[in-house]
Amino acid sequence: MVVGSVNSTEAPTARVALVTGGNRGIGLATAQRLRHLGFTVVVGSRSGQAPDDLGAVKMDVTSTTSVDDAFAEIERDFGPVEVMVANAGITRDTLLMRMSDEDIEQVLQANLFGVIRCMRRATRGMLKARHGRMVLVSSVVWAVGSAGQVNYAAAKAGLVGAGRSLARELGARGITVNVVAPGFIETDMTAGLAEADKSAILSGIPAGRYGQADEVADLIGYLCSDSAGYINGAVIPVDGGLGMGH
Repeated sequence: MVVGSVNSTEAPTARVALVTGGNRGIGLATAQRLRHLGFTVVVGSRSGQAPDDLGAVKMDVTSTTSVDDAFAEIERDFGPVEVMVANAGITRDTLLMRMSDEDIEQVLQANLFGVIRCMRRATRGMLKARHGRMVLVSSVVWAVGSAGQVNYAAAKAGLVGAGRSLARELGARGITVNVVAPGFIETDMTAGLAEADKSAILSGIPAGRYGQADEVADLIGYLCSDSAGYINGAVIPVDGGLGMGH
């Protein structure tokens, strides 16, 4: 069941935006930003819950049935999804020689296959509306790699190819598909890094600091707006210069 309430300042005709994995970190900051911009925001999460009185629906992106059911519920309760931010993801980090088949499968299912499932389902409503915005949250590691993250980097690189291919399929229908590639952002995921790893990472970031979730959310908010209608198939880094434009 969709829970939460739509912000009372939103117009009844506000476009519906789905943010997967929107219950924390970059996803939560994005959901809050989109709500501020006037979208009717629904968060997709495995728990079916979201903080800050955001609308929420239970969604497991590794299951086609769960994705289809979640979209159907949103469409019934709020209307067609015209904006989708694919942010849900997991990590199972270890050196490849120690990486199990399960480590590989789980990360690819959540971070790549799950996004493609959501893209496929979101396409239906967007084609009918002849309008849509999809933003896929990748990572700087798609281009620069990361030791101990072969599975994660492969999934995040796959989002670039998938997003650009769909951008070519749907561009003439008023639908854009773009990829945002954050660097090291202060989230629960980076908080778990060892201090030695944090120091090594910071030494390679020209900005000399971690990014903030709001800095990523601001860019995503723009890409979801009408003003970004001529930006399509782009990969935009938010990484303090770590990837130097990749």
